Amino acid sequence: MKLAKEADDITTTQVKEDMYMVIVEGFQLLSEWTGRVWEQCAWKFSRPSKDAQPYDNNTPLTDYEKVVRCNYSIVERKALLELTSYIKGVGTMMEKVDTIVAETIWETVHAQVQDFVQNKLAVMLRTTFKKKKDISRILTNMRTISADWMGNASNEPAAGNKKVKEDTTPVAFRPRPAAPTAAQLHCLQFLIHELVSGGAPKKAGGFFGSSDTDIPSADMKLLENFFNRLAFFPHILDYRATLIHVSDLGFLWFREFYLETSKVIQFPIECSLPWMLADHIIESQDAGLLESVLMPFDVYNDSAEHALRVLKQRFLYDEIEAEVDLCFDQLVYKLSEHMFSYYKSCAASKILDLAFISAVENRDKYNIFPRRYESLFKMRHFKLLGRSIDLSFLLAQRMNKILRENLEFLLERFESQDICHVVELQRLVDILKATHELLSEHLTLDSFTLILSEVMENISLVSFSGRLASQIFQEVQNDLLPNFILCNTTQRFVRSIKSCQRPIRRPAIPHVKSSFMCGSHDLNTAHSAISELYSKFFGLPHMFAILKLLGSRSIPWLVRALLDHLSQKLTSLEGRIDELRGVLPKVISIPAPTLGVTGCLKIYKDQLHWATEYEHKVEVLQNLKEIGSLIFWMSLLDTAMRETETVHFMQVVPWLGVVPGSEAQMQQLLDDDGHSPLVSLFKSASAAVAADPETVNPQSFVTMSKQAEVADILYVNNLQTGSTLDYTLAYLSAILDTVRGKWNSPSKTGLIEITTSREFHRIYSGIQFVFCGEQLDENETNQEQFGDAVAWGGCTVAYLLGQHLRFELLDFSYHVLTVGESEVNPGAHSIPDKISKTYNISAELVRFLESARKARRLNSHVFTMLRARFPHEDKLAALVKQSGTVVHRIKYPSTPSAFDTLPAKGNV
Repeated sequence: MKLAKEADDITTTQVKEDMYMVIVEGFQLLSEWTGRVWEQCAWKFSRPSKDAQPYDNNTPLTDYEKVVRCNYSIVERKALLELTSYIKGVGTMMEKVDTIVAETIWETVHAQVQDFVQNKLAVMLRTTFKKKKDISRILTNMRTISADWMGNASNEPAAGNKKVKEDTTPVAFRPRPAAPTAAQLHCLQFLIHELVSGGAPKKAGGFFGSSDTDIPSADMKLLENFFNRLAFFPHILDYRATLIHVSDLGFLWFREFYLETSKVIQFPIECSLPWMLADHIIESQDAGLLESVLMPFDVYNDSAEHALRVLKQRFLYDEIEAEVDLCFDQLVYKLSEHMFSYYKSCAASKILDLAFISAVENRDKYNIFPRRYESLFKMRHFKLLGRSIDLSFLLAQRMNKILRENLEFLLERFESQDICHVVELQRLVDILKATHELLSEHLTLDSFTLILSEVMENISLVSFSGRLASQIFQEVQNDLLPNFILCNTTQRFVRSIKSCQRPIRRPAIPHVKSSFMCGSHDLNTAHSAISELYSKFFGLPHMFAILKLLGSRSIPWLVRALLDHLSQKLTSLEGRIDELRGVLPKVISIPAPTLGVTGCLKIYKDQLHWATEYEHKVEVLQNLKEIGSLIFWMSLLDTAMRETETVHFMQVVPWLGVVPGSEAQMQQLLDDDGHSPLVSLFKSASAAVAADPETVNPQSFVTMSKQAEVADILYVNNLQTGSTLDYTLAYLSAILDTVRGKWNSPSKTGLIEITTSREFHRIYSGIQFVFCGEQLDENETNQEQFGDAVAWGGCTVAYLLGQHLRFELLDFSYHVLTVGESEVNPGAHSIPDKISKTYNISAELVRFLESARKARRLNSHVFTMLRARFPHEDKLAALVKQSGTVVHRIKYPSTPSAFDTLPAKGNV
């Protein structure tokens, strides 16, 4: 046991000696590195830059700018940063272990001193200096001053004691954390100097290198080694002061001499070397230096400490504090911008279409390489001028502001463009949302829903018309409906040629920042190329984007606002239709087919002069076009909503136990207690957890099961949502009830009036005849000017008035086209071409027949859709309640007005 304990003591002593040597080496390295920084700084100050160019053409460079701002190259700044990081990093580590290594330092110093004075000096007294009284007295004084005899069984040996002389065993002493005092160390140094030099003046080779002494070389070497170690002991024992001194870089900031020579109050922060280093880290984006971005601010700590403790100048500290406040604000600002740009680039790279990436050649430019921002996000207690700063909180605060500014920028950008760019807006918002998710992994940010609601101005519980919803409504009302034409074959709206020549005045597009778009130039180009594919038309992809951006909260308001606009258009159309009814001839005869297609067309032209010569015919066509465009727009919205709701339906029904029932109705399967699978699962889980006696708060699980019941009720009631198109048709039908008596006058005899009818379908037949036969604008055709929306508007009104069958039977264009078809083979694919080749008729008639054939095909398509969605036999429509909830396919009779079932204006 005794041998084991001695072995442990030896091991412990060796470990402590190794720790002591590591600390000494650390101080030496810090001193050497700081000295090199001093040397470089002195070199730069003594050799200012000679080829420096002014940063501002109006302001010449100062002397301080020449020695600091213009005198450090990129490589030198990086080297100085790395060396500063080494100094501050090693210094911080040594500062953290101050209390841990204190006893080790004391014990090691104590052991080295006692080993020398109790063992080494004892040998010298017994051998070399036994008969030299003066030297022996000095050695004895050294032992008397410094020897620690506690724990040592022997007393101080006498010179003439033979027993002691013969005893050469080293004295065993117990190490204690009792370091010698500064006076003891100084006395030892003085006595060794006195012993070696004998009071003679110092020689060129040092007093240890003198050959005039009688001390043997071996003893001289021992004295020299111990004397050199004595020089380190005061610094090692004053651990913290020495550490502060060897890691002090405050001299890099002081510039008072140049302030005096330049006769300025203070230099800008761009001339300050610590800020130059920090700014270099941010701008260079060197991944190896990012973690050291706060190291240059330790220079400010050192300079402030020197100003207060050494120079005792408060005004210097105030200058340093003012500069630190400004520099740290700039650091947080720049760091936040670069972090946001990096994480937005990551989000944009993830969202980028894989098909696009596989198609490009240089796909590596869309990959984002990782940067070491995670360590900066974890800094919550950074010391700066005696203050503890939570960098993570400041970055989160700044990121919240940047996210709001970015979203504001995206909305302003959309407001300066037409509605076709809504796909781009939705794509950029998705990228911003993904950026928020990436940042939320490291920072505590506001929820993206809250940020979006604030910027959309839709945060109030009673606010449904947000900023984006209002903008979309204005774009649809003022641009899409009047200036876009409908192409029914492609199911798209495209801008008309005339509207391209008269662009709408919009706010200027805000300045594009790469970080506010997709993070980098390459990603901006890629996403812009994808968005550009949707910028020349409006179709179903745009409707999905609108649906995703507005959500279920603002869509009802948008629908109701557009229906109010539809009501206004129908009101303006009413006056023009009444004017046409007033000039309508009492009788419009139907030409006999024996007259041929040319004769029929000529007779109709003579009888329909009221339509061809009507001065407001373009206005009537424009109103019908806008009404039809709005109806088709609602059909696109209905398609998008149905697809979205189908996905939602497939996700929800397994939890609600909903299965198909009889007559295409849904049926909910419940358990014996009348609960759905969702409620049953939560109730059973809550009961099992609450029954466990180790559960801390069982009531919370009971509350969770009750919330599951509420969720079940909400989801079940919203499974069957209504149709926007059905609701639009019902609304339009209700509005038409106000003019139904004028525009829909049935015959008193019960028979169809063929030649004397003054109903709407007769007016629209004349309008369609003009549309097919007369070119209203010399620069573009009627199809290029109005598109297919006129047919959607006119046919929808005729259908809702119950006149669609009479229209198809008595339409003027249909009659001419039928006569033309009867003159050729009915199975021919191109009837007008056949007629032209056979009968050599005019090109005008060919164009009319071609237009009539397209109009009949389009009208048939519209009527087929209306019969499927709004049958007259039993009107099936949707109802939007006062709260905005859409009820699916409610039934109401066909004869009374449906206007009473519609929500009041402003309550949708």
